[in-house]
Amino acid sequence: MKEKVVLITGGSKGIGRKTVEEFSKKGYIVIMNYRKNDEFVENLVSDLARQYTNTIIPIRGDISVPDECERMAAEIWSKVESVDILIHNAGPYVKERKSFADYSPEEWNYIVNGNLNSVFYLSRLVIPKMRQQRWGRIITFGYDRVESAPGWIYRSAFAAAKAGLASFTKTISIEEAHNGITANMVCPGDIVGEWKERDISSAKEHLDPNTPIGRPGTGEDMARIIFFLCQEESDFITGSIIPVTGGKDVLGKVFHQ
Repeated sequence: MKEKVVLITGGSKGIGRKTVEEFSKKGYIVIMNYRKNDEFVENLVSDLARQYTNTIIPIRGDISVPDECERMAAEIWSKVESVDILIHNAGPYVKERKSFADYSPEEWNYIVNGNLNSVFYLSRLVIPKMRQQRWGRIITFGYDRVESAPGWIYRSAFAAAKAGLASFTKTISIEEAHNGITANMVCPGDIVGEWKERDISSAKEHLDPNTPIGRPGTGEDMARIIFFLCQEESDFITGSIIPVTGGKDVLGKVFHQ
């Protein structure tokens, strides 16, 4: 049985890095996309490979640029026959609170292109290989309640892109179901800062009174649900938008700040 190959965009830090670690633990061939900081990534890959003894292939490229995706795909096919699992983790997010009227066209396009169009650019290059083997898993990232396209104050561009991505994810799940390909979206809760690279065990030592479950969310929480959705036995779960929030109403918190 051939080793499965997983491509994780934005895999050098944050939730992407924890997802790289999760699949590495299980012995997958991991293609870790990153955009910059070659020396840091080189050291990270060496550390992870020593720790998990699997194959980790770093691929530099900006997924928001179609030509870059074409180049990355060519490089990937020179190293592996196909990608079985595609995890669209990368996507720009601007922390500054800004009304939609204050966005410049360039700022708006940067957010929408990086969070929505990039998924199209890369998926269209990877899915044909999945079709050939009649098996594949695609994971996208959203935000709490994205399936209902709620308004998100001061996050108009990001919210619009992710709401569009939710629909696109569901469309992929329908169009590619007969090819054995599933597509699902995961929606992180209030996972911020250093918690994106922390383990569940460390989170259990910290109290978060604002989350019903009582602890902070971590990158490992996200990585474990992603791994579950990518298993052979998870083939009946497709077109789903899955909140991973610890029961917290993330947008409700924002509205009442």
